[in-house]
Amino acid sequence: MSLEEKAKYTKRAREVWDSYLSTAPARTPKPRKQTKLVTRCSPGRLFNVLQRLSAEQRAAVKIMGFGSLLDLRCRTLRRSLCLWLLERFNTSGCSLQICGVHIPLSPRDVEIVLGLAASGKDVINTGPDDLIADLRHSYNATNRGISVRLLEERLAAPEAGEDFKRSFVLYALGTLLSPTARLDVSPSFLHFLTSMDVVHQYNWGKFLLDRLVREVSRFHQGKQRAVGGCLLFLQLFYYESISIEGSCASTSSVTPYLSSWGEEEITEREKRQRELGGYGFGEVICKDRCTGLELSESRGQQVGSSEGKISCVVDHNSVFEQQADQAGKEIMDGNIYVEEPNISSLEASNNTVCGNIEVGTESVTRICQNKEYGSNETLDYIDNDIHEETCFFSPCACPLPECHYAGSSEQLSLHFSSKHWDRGRRFRYNIPLPVSLGVNEQFLVLQAEEDGVLFLLSKGIESIGNIVIVTCIRPSFSKDRFLYDLVASRGVSSLRLKSLTEPFPGRVEGLPPVDFLLIPFPFLGPSGQLDLEVCIWSSTELGADCS
Repeated sequence: MSLEEKAKYTKRAREVWDSYLSTAPARTPKPRKQTKLVTRCSPGRLFNVLQRLSAEQRAAVKIMGFGSLLDLRCRTLRRSLCLWLLERFNTSGCSLQICGVHIPLSPRDVEIVLGLAASGKDVINTGPDDLIADLRHSYNATNRGISVRLLEERLAAPEAGEDFKRSFVLYALGTLLSPTARLDVSPSFLHFLTSMDVVHQYNWGKFLLDRLVREVSRFHQGKQRAVGGCLLFLQLFYYESISIEGSCASTSSVTPYLSSWGEEEITEREKRQRELGGYGFGEVICKDRCTGLELSESRGQQVGSSEGKISCVVDHNSVFEQQADQAGKEIMDGNIYVEEPNISSLEASNNTVCGNIEVGTESVTRICQNKEYGSNETLDYIDNDIHEETCFFSPCACPLPECHYAGSSEQLSLHFSSKHWDRGRRFRYNIPLPVSLGVNEQFLVLQAEEDGVLFLLSKGIESIGNIVIVTCIRPSFSKDRFLYDLVASRGVSSLRLKSLTEPFPGRVEGLPPVDFLLIPFPFLGPSGQLDLEVCIWSSTELGADCS
């Protein structure tokens, strides 16, 4: 056949394929059975670095609130257990289904297991690019990320100043606490590391859990073969939540539990588990017991026990998040007396009876940390974490690099439409919108005319072309999802992506774990511009067709 004759059939085939893509509903990914776990979570790598730290560097780690990691004793993951837990991880409800019991996970569990703070400011890894431009250059950050080997070289230096602190947090996140499916560390982490003086104020428990849920969700959907997130947390949580008769390793006497599990203890636990028939055999004891808890060396908490049950209220006010050397502790007659300085607002009564400590904190309240963004909630400390994890007024950052405004999603919508009305594109739901991104344009802000919701069309550059994603500027816990359609065309050829937006509270750095459209360079226009057609459906009209 001649080229002209072939072109006739090729054109028709492309038309049929485009018609199919535009009308076929989004397919639910088939569940897959994976027998081998691939993960970047490497406690052994962090363990090796910790062994080389000087006394001054270890003190700097404690000041930042990561002192519990210094007691890390586990060097390897039990991958068969982690894979077994991933199959029972409910990402929509953030829970595990084990032994027929539904076990919810919370930032408090992260604190108990790993010793990281479960209260404080939200960790927001978005913001203006110009604020981290120098840091990106300092760490040779690319679109792929920051090299783990580079961080190891920096941590080998003897200094313990701000550069060491920043490199340590990046390394801990990239190797243990929040690794992604990629080898490098996300440069978006630099946004919350511009000032190392406030790192101890962040809610690391919530951040770690949110990232774990997101990475496991992508794994379940088949979007990545490797699993990101802190799998060591899941492993240790299982050991402490499931009791094996005759195994003393299932009832740790010290919190955080991280310090109680070394290679010998884990090997013995795994041996006992196999003898009983494998994972899932045992009794669920989490949420119902807290036997023999001692005061953690790195956290100033007040705890007590009575007949194997929790008999105290653990307060996580910022006062108690100071290092243990700021509190006085005296042990007399087998009882623990905790004396915290400068706690004038806390009316606590320590009544010591038969070796137990009872602490009352019911009258202590605080104002929601998002008050400046419109929240008027007054909370007690027991409900504080639950509220602030889902507060409607959680801040979102203006996506424009030169603007430092932050506010609730509703406030940000009003801010953008009044201050930057000429910097974005307005669109209507369910109607295709042609857009163009120039060579030097990395994003385009889209604002819905109907309700003012802000979306971000972001562009990244890879070796063979451009990567394009659409996100919704809302708090990361938002449940709202918007169906969108992206189409890039060149002559009779076209590329299409139909997916749901993920919520991000501002600019998107690097390549986040969301669906994307890869557009080869030949699809670019004559001036290097990227021409696209975008259609976003209202969240109340998912499944409707573009007209």
